[in-house]
Parts: sequence; structure tokens; C-alpha cells
Amino acid sequence: MPGVVTLTIGTQDPGWMPQTSSNSTGDVKINMRILFVAAEAAPLAKVGGMADVVGALPKVLKQMGHDVRIFMPYYGFMSDKMDVPKKPIWYGTAMFQSFSVYEGVLPGSDVPLYLFGHPSFWPRRIYFGDDEDWRFTLFANGAAEFAWNYWKPHIIHCHDWHTGMIPVWMHQDPDIKTVFTIHNLAYQGPWRWRLEQFAWLPWYMEGHNTMSAAVQFADVVNTVSPTYAEQIKTPAYGEEMEGLLSFIGSKLSGILNGIDTNTYNPATDKYIAEQFTAETIDKRRFNKVAIQEEVGLEVNSGVFLIGMVTRLVEQKGIDLVLQILDRFMAYSDAQFILLGTGDRNYETQMWQMASRYPGRMATYLLYNDALSRRIYAGSDAFLMPSRFEPCGISQMLSMRYGCVPIVRRTGGLVDTVTHHDPVNEAGTGYCFDRYEPLDLYTCLVRAWEGFRYKKEWRELQQRGMRMDFGWEKSAQEYINLYHSLFGGEPPEGNASPANLANVAE
Repeated sequence: MPGVVTLTIGTQDPGWMPQTSSNSTGDVKINMRILFVAAEAAPLAKVGGMADVVGALPKVLKQMGHDVRIFMPYYGFMSDKMDVPKKPIWYGTAMFQSFSVYEGVLPGSDVPLYLFGHPSFWPRRIYFGDDEDWRFTLFANGAAEFAWNYWKPHIIHCHDWHTGMIPVWMHQDPDIKTVFTIHNLAYQGPWRWRLEQFAWLPWYMEGHNTMSAAVQFADVVNTVSPTYAEQIKTPAYGEEMEGLLSFIGSKLSGILNGIDTNTYNPATDKYIAEQFTAETIDKRRFNKVAIQEEVGLEVNSGVFLIGMVTRLVEQKGIDLVLQILDRFMAYSDAQFILLGTGDRNYETQMWQMASRYPGRMATYLLYNDALSRRIYAGSDAFLMPSRFEPCGISQMLSMRYGCVPIVRRTGGLVDTVTHHDPVNEAGTGYCFDRYEPLDLYTCLVRAWEGFRYKKEWRELQQRGMRMDFGWEKSAQEYINLYHSLFGGEPPEGNASPANLANVAE
């Protein structure tokens, strides 16, 4: 019946069940069918860190021998970035709407990609709009129908509230397990009363909104860093869900995100002026001069250059920056580059501030991946003073490119950046604890002063560049999480082929 989630459970053929195999050392390995369902996937559609996860993790899991596929919306701009077949592979019905599914391949990989086609996703945008709640619930319903009727996985890996109803509906199907990943708890989806207006809610459903329902009915829940997994159990970070998250604590864990070290590699990056490595870091100064010329700053390789690539929203600490940046610029000789979009009020204030410091500050209110790479490669320090940060990708990318992070100790920033200790030759960045303007100002001044000591600064950059933030370790943690759904942990030593680090792009 259109608009009602239907479920047919029959006897599965033996080929559907998880298959086991042995490698040359005799280790047993369970081969799983895993469907990633998400609103974003790099490089096709990207707003936040979710896109990086969905665009990178499936490639590594597939390299490990699992059948991993991605299901995402067919946005209006998608055909600009990949060749989409004109003929759908499947038609379905959900919430009284007909939809079609197109099959392709995630660019730069061999991961199968399914695109959910419906007119509500034709506009050339990802989020926002009066119909956002409705269309993403429709998308989730379409993914459930697809999994039941076309390609049945062992596990559906759901990402954020856009897919939050899937664990609720899959609660009826004992053959399909669900993993729900919280990328940002601040966005929790429509309230229950809103869902009741357009979607079918099972009689057993509990939860006041999509996110709360998802964490209750998913088989396991994880966040994108261990520290954030603990922080969201407290009132300061729990977004009024701390009680529920503490209650489900036994099935809640944190797995740190990784980065695609093949795509983001200063030794091969075609978007930067001069390629370099940790051993040839002296070449990096050419990138600094190049970015200064590109954005209209005074060309001076000896001045302290701070970069910031971010969404201009309250979460990212923009209000702290606005309170102290004017004073810091007046006190120091530093330069500052901002790249990002977001809240119109923040955009206006940062633009106005840049106009007061011609030749020293540049503000670019746009999204541009190539420019962000040049900022990472050319800036001396990277500013990330987040109010909260589930994981954060930018601080890992900045270290990858020899750009020293200046961060607030919260969430994934705690798990990835350690404070610079020149005496013991340790640390990878500059950190501050309290979310206070004075603390950020003090941290900036310390970094500016530390830049004067060239030998120590160079060693600090190299330590950051040598950090291993690849997906291999995190992928194995996800495999362990998946295996736990089938009654136990996998045997040790069965993780990956020998060439796992060389995932094809």
C-alpha cells in the first residue's frame, strides 16, 4: 500500500547469509553486505564531515573484502559530477510517492552507488527548505524499501537524523542489523508530531524526534570520536538527550574518523603550488607565497599566517573569533585567511573586519575545495576554536599539510591534537580549554610567539605531518563493531589485505 512501510520476511537463500572464508594464515573472516545510507558522500555532495566518512570508509571496507554499497539522494547537481545512467534499475513507492533508483559507482572507487531519484531532490541544494523534514524522511523510507525488496544487506549503516527512521522500521526485520552514527547531535530531525503527519510510525516506536528514536532502535550507536561519545552523556553537550544517551550507554561507543590520505597528500596534490613531504618541508614556503598572492595579502614568507576553513556557524566558535581577532590583529603583525559560508551575520562581520586590515586579512565567503587545500598547504597555523566538535576533519587535514592547528580541547580535537611541548619535543598543536575569548586570545599569542623559533616550529610541523590519520585503523574498529552484531568479536589477524594502505582512488 503506498505510503505504508511494508515488510516481507521469507526464508533467505544460503547466499544471503554472511559468508566465511579463510586467508593463507587460516584466519576466519566474515564477509558482510553493508549498505551505507547518508545525505552526503564526498566528492559528490559535501557540507560537513559526514561526506568525508561516507566517501572514504566504504572504499577501505570494500578493500577488506566486504560488499559495501552507498545509498544517497540524487541531487539536482549530481549529473555535473558523475555520469548517471538515464534508466533506473528499480522503481519503488514510499509515503504515497513514487521514486526511482539509479545505479552508478562512487567516483574514484569501485564502490557501487545507488541514487534515490525524486523531484523533491531536484533543486541544486542539499539542505534547507520548508520540505527538508519530509523529503529526508521520504529518502529514509525509500532506502528501507530498497533494502527489503531489491538488495538486502546484512547491515544498514545509517548516518545522522536523515536516516534515523530506518532503525525503527528495521526493528521488524531480524535479518537486517542497523548501525547508527551520530555526526552532529545538535541536528535531531523532525519532532514526532511532525513525523505523524506524513510517515507511518510503528506502534512500538518511542522517542520525541527522529534522532532519539534512532538511538533507541539501532542495534549499536556510535559517534565519530571517543571523547565526543562521553561528552554527549553530559548536559553541556547532550543537547537535552544526555539522559537517553547515558541509558543506552552499553551500545554507545566512539570511533575516531580518519582522512583519505591518498586524496589529501601534499606530496602529490595537484591543487597546491609546490608539492612537499615532511622531509622536504622547506619547499612549503612556496605555497605560502602563492596563497598570499592569490588572496591579496602582502607577500612575506616571514610573517605568521593563520588560516581558517569552516562553516560560519555558532558551533565553530565564530563568536569567540569575532570578539578577539580585531585585538589580536592590532597587537601582532599576523595575517589571516578565512574560507567558508554560513550564518549571514557572521559572514557580514568577518567581511567587515577584513576591510579594516587590507593586505593582512582576506575573507572568502564560498566553498572551494581546491582553495582550502592551498590554505592548508600555505598557512602556518590553522584556527579551530569550536564550541563542540564531534570529530573534526580540518585539524587532521591541516596537520597532513604541515599547518599547525590551534584548537579548543573538545570532542575529536582532544583525540587528535596534543599541546606543543618544546622542552620535551612533543605535541602537534596549540590547545586551550575554556570556551572564553581570553583563552583563545592567549593561545593565539602563544602560537604567534612560538612561530619565531624556527627550528622548534619546523619540528612541530613535521610531527603533525607524520601523524597517521588514515582510515585503516578506524575501519578495523568498524569491522569489530559490525562483527559484534553477529554474536562475537572477529578473530585477530583477519583485518585486511596486505595492500590495505594502497586503496585505489
